[in-house]
Amino acid sequence: MKVFITGIAGFLGSHIAERFRDLGWAVTGIDNLVGGSASNVPEDVQFIESDCLAPTTYAKHLADSDLVYHCACTAYDGLSVFSPAYVYKNTTQATVEVAAAVAAVGVARFVYCSSMARYGRLEAPFREDMSPAPVNPYGLAKQASELIVRNIFDTHGGSYSIAVPHNIIGPRQRYNDPYRNVASIMINRMLRGLQPVIYGDGTQSRCFSFVSDVIFCLERMGTLDVAIGETINIGPDEGTTTILGLAEAIAELLNFDLDPIFVPSRPLEVEKAICSSNKARRLLGYETRIDLRSGLQTMIDWIGREGPTDFRYNLEIEILTPATPATWVDKLI
Repeated sequence: MKVFITGIAGFLGSHIAERFRDLGWAVTGIDNLVGGSASNVPEDVQFIESDCLAPTTYAKHLADSDLVYHCACTAYDGLSVFSPAYVYKNTTQATVEVAAAVAAVGVARFVYCSSMARYGRLEAPFREDMSPAPVNPYGLAKQASELIVRNIFDTHGGSYSIAVPHNIIGPRQRYNDPYRNVASIMINRMLRGLQPVIYGDGTQSRCFSFVSDVIFCLERMGTLDVAIGETINIGPDEGTTTILGLAEAIAELLNFDLDPIFVPSRPLEVEKAICSSNKARRLLGYETRIDLRSGLQTMIDWIGREGPTDFRYNLEIEILTPATPATWVDKLI
């Protein structure tokens, strides 16, 4: 059996690759290394440096695949408000290119990794039977991607599933990115003796999913018939924490004297973003095995070994207005 993974050098893609390699599958994948690192790619896995927007460079590698996971994406929820063209192109257009290439060669099974940004400001906890109502360009791009996946495979054949992971944490998550990954940003700063930066008052509510719990579900979404045609939230709906509470938990684990830096809220940020996991429990046997504190400690240990570092401001901000966070414009994180 062979699995093909886009974004294989990224956080989520590399963990999927590792899991299927350990199951004895042949694993191949692509990554353009914009947000990933070749060092994330597990051993005994075929890696092609390529972009989803260039299907001729990877189409032949799809031809004999049994299963495809599309993880590659510029997953920038907050930044998408100020760089919508970049995020939309590398989310929606990338999905169209991959899905079309998959359908053209007749791969039997396709799993698309969407985002809880599809729900926007609906009443939490978000359920899969709610009509998506995204509020920012990233959420809109994810919803559009879901629609194109359904359209292509319903028209041309092949089985698909849509996974909706949310707030994933764990080792290999990029921690020098100032635009995303709040837990990683906080850990990187505190390990360097810097106070965490919090947008707004820190009361935004979230549930954080440790990567191994997510991979358990993603594996089943690609291999169990019960997941075919389904959209399934993946992540805990218990143990809600606030962004300030997240900073407090990290500081306690690090024995760090916490005095957060509060900055103005970001436009279109959702205050309460929590998904119901009932469907994942019923169809996939999902359960939260790694609690937040244990997951954060694993991240602290990993980032500590890798070495905390300066942040990389390597993405263009397309729209500069008074609403653009000064933390990004002036490189304050």
